[in-house]
Amino acid sequence: MTYLDHNATSPLRPEARVAMQNAFGLAGNPSAIHASGRAARAVVENAREQVAALVNANANDIVFTSGGSEANALALWGAVQGAAASAAPIKRLVISAIEHDSVLKVTEAIAERSELECVLIPANGDGVVEVGELEKHLNSTGRALVAVMAANNETGVVQPVAAVASRVHSANGFLLVDAVQACGKMAINFSALGADYMTLSAHKFGGPQGAGALVVKASAPFAAQIPGNQEKGRRGGTENVISIAGFGAAAECVVQDEPSQTACLRARFENALRARFPDVVIFGEASPRIPNTSNFAVPGIPAETAVIALDLDGVMVSSGAACSSGKVRQSHVLEAMGVPGALASCGLRVSFGWNSNASDIDAALAGLDRLVARVRERKAA
Repeated sequence: MTYLDHNATSPLRPEARVAMQNAFGLAGNPSAIHASGRAARAVVENAREQVAALVNANANDIVFTSGGSEANALALWGAVQGAAASAAPIKRLVISAIEHDSVLKVTEAIAERSELECVLIPANGDGVVEVGELEKHLNSTGRALVAVMAANNETGVVQPVAAVASRVHSANGFLLVDAVQACGKMAINFSALGADYMTLSAHKFGGPQGAGALVVKASAPFAAQIPGNQEKGRRGGTENVISIAGFGAAAECVVQDEPSQTACLRARFENALRARFPDVVIFGEASPRIPNTSNFAVPGIPAETAVIALDLDGVMVSSGAACSSGKVRQSHVLEAMGVPGALASCGLRVSFGWNSNASDIDAALAGLDRLVARVRERKAA
């Protein structure tokens, strides 16, 4: 089987597995003061240091969550409610139209339950958020909470976060950066980017599913959504020691990864695509991208057909769009980029990871060759 869907979930790294197996032997609650509790606490705090080092953040600013989606929800609700009692509450949510659903859906919910205005900022045809459009809404009355991801999960296009942060802070706003897909594939520096909130997820780079983190700048407004004493009062509930241990171990491995390996794999794959299918379209290729991601379309080859056919051929890829009840739906990211519907419906995403190799590319290309030949033969008949 050939697995090329690391942007959905990357297989568990051996180092993370070992760390989790070791943590299984711990019996204590990390909030307990006895020896077993202190041992569990040590595992959690060691992982906090490992995750903080990965993104150049202060360990005290790391809040462990159940994953990236919870971290995004915690950041959005926490920022809005935390600023509500201040002299300058948040009045407007300014969100890029290419954000992950975990940001878009929560933003919709906040707008429905409050008087906050919600504005979507489009992306250009190369997949980059329109910073000029963003500025128009920053200069409106009232403080804004802005969400612009570090790199898009579908196209891999890297966003101009530092430039956005400068504009946001000049307008006295706050910035949430979803780094779930970027972390582990490019260098992330929380301090240098200028984010007020940043979200991470372990399973995108070889950690376990069910472990994530929110990084909160000490000066940023924040209100806990689950009351409790854990995580310095920012998220109640006993920490998931086992998954957090795996998260930390995977984070430490990422620091030692060589991004050029996946960049070479992608270059080889895309060069072969162009040679085989001259009409192929690679979305976002004119922009900087995280090195492991290729989102492309071979016109006339529907994504739903391709994903199923390749899976039957032993090659696992994704449509580049979210799935609902097992059906591929139109990508809101490609729509925001202005990609015509007929072409967008053919979008496929191949994403490499820590254990990908050249044989994976060969298998994927062979599967695509067979698929495209069958589809075009049927159409010609």
